[in-house]
Parts: sequence; C-alpha cells; structure tokens
Amino acid sequence: MQTSTPFHCSNSRPDAKAMDSSKYVRYTPEQVEALERVYAECPKPSSMRRQQLIRECPILSNIEPKQIKVWFQNRRCREKQRKEASRLQTVNRKLTAMNKLLMEENDRLQKQVSQLVYENGYMRQQLQTVSTTATTDTSCESVVVSGQHQQQNPTPQHPQRDANNPASLLTIAEETLTEFLSKATGTAVDWVQMIGMKPGPDSMGIVAVSRNCSGVAARACGLVSLEPTKVAEILKDRPSWFRDCRCLDVLSVLPTGNGGMIELIYMQTYAPTTLAAARDFWTLRYSTSLEDGSLVICERSLSSTGGPTGPPASCFVRAEMLPSGYLIRPCEGGGSIIHIVDHIDLDAWSVPEVLRPLYESSKILAQKMTMAALRHIRQIAQETSGEIQYGGGRQPAVLRTFSQRLCRGFNDAINGFVDDGWSIMGSDGAEDVTIAISSSPSKFFGSQNNSLSMLPSFGGVLCAKASMLLQNVPPALLVRFLREHRSEWADYGVDAYSAACLKASPYAIPCARPGSFPSSQVILPLAHTVEHEEFLEVVRLEGHAFSPDDVALSRDMYLLQLCSGVDESAAGACAQLVFAPIDESFADDAPLLPSGFRVIPLDPKSDGPAVTRTLDLASTLEVGHGGVRPAGEADSSSYNHRSVLTIAFQFTFENHFRDNVAAMARQYVRSVVGSVQRVAMAIAPSRLGSHLGSKSLPGSPEALTLARWICRSYRIHTGGELLRADAAQTGDAVLKQLWHHSDSIMCCSVKLNASAVFTFANQAGLDMLETTLVALQDIMLDKVLDEAGRKILLSEFSKIMQQGFAYLPAGICISSMGRPVSYEQAVAWKVLDDDDSSHCLAFMFVNWSFV
Repeated sequence: MQTSTPFHCSNSRPDAKAMDSSKYVRYTPEQVEALERVYAECPKPSSMRRQQLIRECPILSNIEPKQIKVWFQNRRCREKQRKEASRLQTVNRKLTAMNKLLMEENDRLQKQVSQLVYENGYMRQQLQTVSTTATTDTSCESVVVSGQHQQQNPTPQHPQRDANNPASLLTIAEETLTEFLSKATGTAVDWVQMIGMKPGPDSMGIVAVSRNCSGVAARACGLVSLEPTKVAEILKDRPSWFRDCRCLDVLSVLPTGNGGMIELIYMQTYAPTTLAAARDFWTLRYSTSLEDGSLVICERSLSSTGGPTGPPASCFVRAEMLPSGYLIRPCEGGGSIIHIVDHIDLDAWSVPEVLRPLYESSKILAQKMTMAALRHIRQIAQETSGEIQYGGGRQPAVLRTFSQRLCRGFNDAINGFVDDGWSIMGSDGAEDVTIAISSSPSKFFGSQNNSLSMLPSFGGVLCAKASMLLQNVPPALLVRFLREHRSEWADYGVDAYSAACLKASPYAIPCARPGSFPSSQVILPLAHTVEHEEFLEVVRLEGHAFSPDDVALSRDMYLLQLCSGVDESAAGACAQLVFAPIDESFADDAPLLPSGFRVIPLDPKSDGPAVTRTLDLASTLEVGHGGVRPAGEADSSSYNHRSVLTIAFQFTFENHFRDNVAAMARQYVRSVVGSVQRVAMAIAPSRLGSHLGSKSLPGSPEALTLARWICRSYRIHTGGELLRADAAQTGDAVLKQLWHHSDSIMCCSVKLNASAVFTFANQAGLDMLETTLVALQDIMLDKVLDEAGRKILLSEFSKIMQQGFAYLPAGICISSMGRPVSYEQAVAWKVLDDDDSSHCLAFMFVNWSFV
C-alpha cells in the first residue's frame, strides 16, 4: 500500500518548481517509516540532514530533497493541528461539563426563587392577619415574636437510638445522605455566591456561602481531571489538605448491604489563635454510590442524632458538624464534577465576644475548608498530568510535605496541647506574652533527627506567643510587608541563635538588639500552588558581624518559609507567614521548628462597637466588652475591618539556660509586637487615605495639592498632559488617576548636601520599588539607579533645573528587594508649588518590567 502526500498546508511555503514538477508524491510504507524515525529525532531537519537522509536510506533515493522538505513541513503542520485539536477537545469537554453544572445551578436558583416568592406571599398574609387582629387583640406582640422564632431553622431532634444496633447507624446514614443532597443540589440552604468566583473552564468553580441558617456553611462546585474514585480517596484523607486538622481517627468501620461503608470518626482541629480552645468532632461518615454512578461521602455529628457517644477530651470544645460531604459525579470524557458542602456549628458563644466573628463567618469556613479541598484536588490533578514543573530536583509531594510540616508545627506552637508535652511557665507580671515549654523534642524533630535530645544538657523547646487585635489593616498587606521587609521587625542575633539551635553546640543566648545591623535577605522560590495563593521559598539571610567577638555570626543563614493569603481580593482569607531555620544541606527530613505570624480577618458586625486602635487582646477578652468610639468620630476609610494577629516564636534551650532563653524570648516577642503595631498603623488604609486625602504628610503638602502640582508642572515644562485630557479637574479625580497611572511616578526631595529620598510614589511606583508608603521614605534615589543611570542623571541635572525637565534613555534600576527593573524611557521634571518655587523632583518610568 502506498500513501500520497498532497501539499495543502497553508503554513508551509513549498518550492514553486517542486509544485510544478509533481503535485502529489506517493510514499511506500517503508519510506514513511524511515521518515517518521527521523521526524521523531528531529522534526525540522536542515538541508544537509535531509541530503544525508537520502544517502543513508536507499529507499528514499527516488525522492527529491525538496519533496522531502515538503513532507516534513506537512508532518509538522499535521502535528500542530493534532495538538490544537486535542486542546480544543479538552476545552470543549470542560465547557460542556461547566455548562451542565451552570444549568443545574440555574434550576436550583429558580427553585429557590419560587420558594422565596411563596414564603414572601405567606409572610404578607401573616402580617395582614396580625394587623387585623391587632385592632381587637392586645397580644399581637406574642404572635409576631413566635412567628420570628419559627424562622431560625432549628436543628431537628432525633429520637434516642440503640448505639450498638447497625440498623440504627444505617438509618442515621441514610438521613444524612438525604439532607446532604438537599444542600448540595437543592434549596435546603439559602446560598449566596462569593464575590469574585466566576465560573469557567480553568476557574476555581462556583463558591457560595450560607445566609440565615444555623451554624456556618459553604458550598463549592468545580471540575477536576481526576477520576471519581481518586477524588474520593483524596477527600477522605482530610489531614492532607485541611491545615486545621490535628488528627482524624477512624474508630469503627461498618460495611452496608448496598456496597457502602459507615465509619465512626473522631477528629481534632487546631484553634486559630491563642485565645480560645480548640474544637473536636465526633461524626458518622457514610460512603456510598448512587444509581447514576456518582460517589457520595456524607458526614454528620452523632451528638444530636441519638447515636453512640464519642470519646471525651478535656482540652477541646465539642463542635457539631451538620450534614455535610462530597458529591462526585463522573464527567463525560474523563474527570469529575465535585459538589462540596461544609456545614458546622463551632459553638461561637463559648469564645470571647471579640473573637466570635472567627467562628461565625461562612467566608472563613469557605477559604479554610471548602475551597482548600477543591484547590488541593486541582493541585494533585495538575501534578499528575505533568502541567506543573518544579525546579531544584524536588518532587511535588516532598514540597507539599514541607508546607504541611511548617503549618502543623506552627499550629502546635499556638495551641500548646498538654498531650504534646507543653506546659505554661510563670509570667513576669505582664500577661501580654505567654511562654510555654515542652520537653518532648521527638514531637518536633522526629526520631531520625533527634541528636539534640540525646545531649545531657538539652532541655526542650520553648515557645513565646501573643495575640493582638488590629484595626483597618488588610491581613494580606501586613503579611506581604512582613515578608518583604524582614529587617523592619526581625533581630539578626535572634535569627542566628535560632539557626545555631540546629547544631549540637548553640551559640550564647543573645539580647534583642533593636539597633543591630540589619541583614539583607534574598528570597529563592521553591514552589507555589495553582492559583498562587500559597508559595514555599527559601530565604537567605546574608550575615554581618556586630563586633569582632561576633565573627561566628557573620555566616549566611537560611530559612524555609511558607507565605499564604496575600491576595487582598480573597474574601475571608487568612494571611500567614511561617518560617523555620534550615541548614545548607536542606534534606527532605530536615528538622523544622516553625515560627511566624497569622492574621485572620474579623467580619465587621453592624451591631458591635468599633475599635479604633491597635491594642493587646488581653484587655478585651471579657464576653460582652469592647472598645467605644469617641464621640463625634466618624469612619475615615471605606476599609473599616478588624483582624486578629497571632505571633509565635520557638527556640530550643539547654537545661541550665532555660530562664535566660525565656527572658530573651519574652523580650524579643514584645519587640516584634511593637514593630508590627507601628507597621500596622502606618500601612493601614486609613493612614493611606490620610496620605492621599485631607491630612498632610510631615514636611510636605497635602496629597491632593501635591498631585495637582505634579500634573501642572509636567504640563508647564513638557507641554503635554500627564493624565487623560477628559479627566475631571477636581482634586480627587486628579489624585485617583495619578495613583492608578500605569507608569511608575514618584517624587524625591532635592536638598543640598543630602541624598535624595523618595517622598511619594503612586501604586505602580510602589510595585516597581517593591515597597510600601511607610518604607518608601527610607529608600534613597542613588540606591535605586544603577551606575549608568546615576551618571546620566548627574549629566542632565543642570538641564532639569534650568529647563524644567529632561528625557532619560532606557536603563535599569534596582528595587528595594534587589531585583533589576528595566524601563523604556524615564522623564524627570521639576515640581513647582503655587508660588512657582521648586518643591521636589518627579520621575516617571515608562513601560517598566522586572528583568
């Protein structure tokens, strides 16, 4: 059998003579096989390689080199078309599945609308009845109150069942299945879609939270490219993806007649802060399959079902899981459609009032549990398909293990469970910092890295921790600043002590030195999750000696660091920065002793008093007590949220140095708390709003006036408009456009015998310099420009002062993080005030990007 190769690929450009001599070239199967072998090695052979091919393969001797060139062109074209067709088929399958999901969601919403219309009509009828009765009966108040009371969705009470009877457990399981499906695909819960969750073939999916139901609930629907059985296996392994899960024990397994399985599960979860007890759950989990081939894993607490009682735990508060679970449906063409429902009651009334929003927020539940499960499955799916490539020779599973160990170690430090060996040390009179010690190093280092615990003098691990309330500080912004500007809060001597604790002979215990020489840091990325909501990295701290006696401290140190929740648009997201010292070898089983920061948003409550300052939470722990806003004070910013910050630092200690290490740790955490408070108050949007609003910067005009001066001076000197010509000329509009301008615009001081320091930058300028407004004034112009840029500016400086402006050529500058930034052109001009006197120097870097 012979094959013919017509030349009709639009992307190829055949030789005209070849087309004239023969429009079709027929190849034998042997010739095609020889050409395919070469194509597999080199899809685009050179002219010499094609001639060599003809010489080496006699069966191709009757074919001209130009015709072989045409064959390779067509072969590449077919390969490209095949890949594109495969990609389009994959997208089409995703869109088809997503369309099916959206149609089902639309049907559910229509049912919910019909139900609301019915309830609205019923309420109108009830109100008319009450209004009519009110003219003749004075007891109408009791009627209205009882009517309202019926709307609270009380938890159904189940009769007491025989705990040892499998039939009773199966009845509970079937009831749980029915209630779960009514939440996953029905209208049992009034779901409200979370902002920013737009469905699409590559999106997270559809995420919604509950409204007006008992407890807190979240729901997610999405597509993944894994088979249902694999998805079920991952979801049942809750400790692998739910970072707040301390342990999950399956205490009993009972197979059912329909091929399903009933499991009795005891689960412990971590408390997010140091100020409330952790929660535990005693649940029944039911795994089964439906008639359409879907898999279902549903779960509920046994405390309200009349089932068997669970194990007691003195350090935990028993929380309730209402019918929740996972519906996993096979998707046509491969993959799965997943419905996730999480519905829990965390007993919010048992925590201090100031912390209750943490336990009453469906958004926090959605971020920490529901979306975390969906993200983890998508991560595994992309790793399995090879879509994610990691450098450094580390397997994705190893990097995930590092992330889990960092989070788990940090949670253990915050909670300090007695069964982990933790005990509280006496305080020094103040209650702001808690010191806990543990003499069970195997909990932290593992048996394979337990050389420290074998030393006679090794005492254990010490943790210093504190919590405080923050006002008007976005968690993502604060954690990002702490990550990028470690020298603003960290002490190099304490870092050196922590790094030395990995070795058998740690250095002497340092004193916290607020004025110590700051170390520079270099961040080396390791891995990140699919949506970049979490990333793992190694931080190198470049060493400096304080004095000749500290030469041993001058070596570089390394931290393994996990940063998450730095997306300011993610509602309810917890922002976290956790790090642990490591040595240069960085083995897969390296011991980790994590420390760090966690910032959790507190949803604003309209009926609660506002707190207008950063303060220690210890003063607001009484239930029902809160801060009072001074009379006449009004909100100055659209961002009026609170968040709770938890700090924990861990150190090892030797027996005879325990009290010294405790004193150092307490002093250090207080120093860090003070630094974070100053940073938080400086970067809060309310402070940002004052910089850009009605209040003035120290030593500079109001921001509204400065924006007007910048634009006016640019127009006077260059003859062009800095902002759009159609922009409203009010101060607010000018400032807003300047702040959001795509090019980097910044101002610096012009002083004799002093280095030029930046005083203002728009958002693009802050992004380019990788800094914030509070740290901007510590950056000098000559540190940003490279040597060539400084020479050019020096040569053009007299021209700028005389003519008013100058265009600077393309070049390179350096961000505050040490990263090079390229720009196509820079404009420098003199900013004049209302009296036409020189106020400062402005720069605009056009089309900048990181190199």
